[in-house]
Amino acid sequence: MKRLLAALAMITTTAAAQAEEVTTFTLDNGMEVVVIEDHRAPVVVHMVWYKIGSADEPVGASGVAHFFEHLMFKQTDILESGEFSATVAANGGSDNAFTSYDYTAYFQRIAADRLDLMMQMESNRMTNLAITADNIATERNVVLEERNQRTENNPGALAREQFNAAQYQNHRYGVPVIGWKHEMEQLNIDDALAFYDLYYSPNNAVLVVAGDVQPDDVRALAETYYGVIPSEPDLPERIRSQEPPQRAERRITYTDPRVSQPYLIRSYLAPERDPGAQEEAAALVYLAELLGGSPFTSDLGIALQFDTQTALYTGASYNGNSLDTATFSVSVAPATGVKLSEAEAAMDQVIADFIANDIDPARMESIRTQLRASEIYALDDTQGLAQRYGAALSQSLTVADVQAWPDILQSVTEEDIKAVAAKVFNRDQAVTGWVVATQEDAR
Repeated sequence: MKRLLAALAMITTTAAAQAEEVTTFTLDNGMEVVVIEDHRAPVVVHMVWYKIGSADEPVGASGVAHFFEHLMFKQTDILESGEFSATVAANGGSDNAFTSYDYTAYFQRIAADRLDLMMQMESNRMTNLAITADNIATERNVVLEERNQRTENNPGALAREQFNAAQYQNHRYGVPVIGWKHEMEQLNIDDALAFYDLYYSPNNAVLVVAGDVQPDDVRALAETYYGVIPSEPDLPERIRSQEPPQRAERRITYTDPRVSQPYLIRSYLAPERDPGAQEEAAALVYLAELLGGSPFTSDLGIALQFDTQTALYTGASYNGNSLDTATFSVSVAPATGVKLSEAEAAMDQVIADFIANDIDPARMESIRTQLRASEIYALDDTQGLAQRYGAALSQSLTVADVQAWPDILQSVTEEDIKAVAAKVFNRDQAVTGWVVATQEDAR
């Protein structure tokens, strides 16, 4: 262990130096730019993040953010439909896009000497997309089929939708990213154009370039291709409906004959990472690991999977990368012959014992070491780093917050974890869900 810690300490110095190879600037039109240097291979990751996700959609038009992600691969004034990705592939690269609650992002991974071409094409579709009625009809069918495959045909996904809708009583995080099916079916060209014209603008975007590049070269290219695009003067302030005080626990039993293994999940509202205030989020990372990380070392795993053999699976999860209030979840799949009510009671006892008892200092040190190693290894993933910075800036964090995060994780104490556990484990702001094949299983 001492040898490992010494090695990690040496690597930490190198990691800190590498973390300083991040350059930021803002174009005159308001577009933020982040350059992450990594000269180990002649490769570059080029990403554009729009600060618009499904939680920003107009009421009644759920799914339009994800729908528009698809439309961005159609024709522009200079590119035919599908030509964007075909050009990336012809140049030996790969590209894709993704939509979340808080952002929509587009990226290419390609040889560094092709960055000029990527910026030319990406900036072109930021402002010159040519949406047609045929595109709307075709891609609407595509996203509806995507929903059929990923959600309608997956009882776990359908259950999660119901749980999220119950968890968030007012916030748009309760609406699925892909959209409600009945609203997706009504999306039209007016919805798409209004969304594009307002939100796909440089002053609502973050450009992240990571890899074998020089900041001055990136600045010159960014000014050439993105800097000439006018900012959107009517871009609205990013204000979202927030959660009211939650005063009663909600319980849901989701029944679907396709469920092969009954299980239960409880999710609680939890603090997210905020600019200059990431300490509670860091403590929740430890709490998730202590309660439901490895089944061999976590409290739920040891108590329910080994000591009593009450469960086949246990887990806890937390992701504080969120613009607004996040969630902390615990889950249990009971062993054969164990009722869900018994599994839930056993889970609650483990949580109560955790709150009442001291945290093992050896476990704390082990998690601390794992997290330190994880943060160091992350520096080897250029695309992962680009995503880390892009997501953070799209969710109100700063470059300084991203670079402070590893040290904040290392500074978490047992007292911090106990305090945030007492705050989060409030049944009035929780949803408990049972997922079963038949009503007989809901016992």
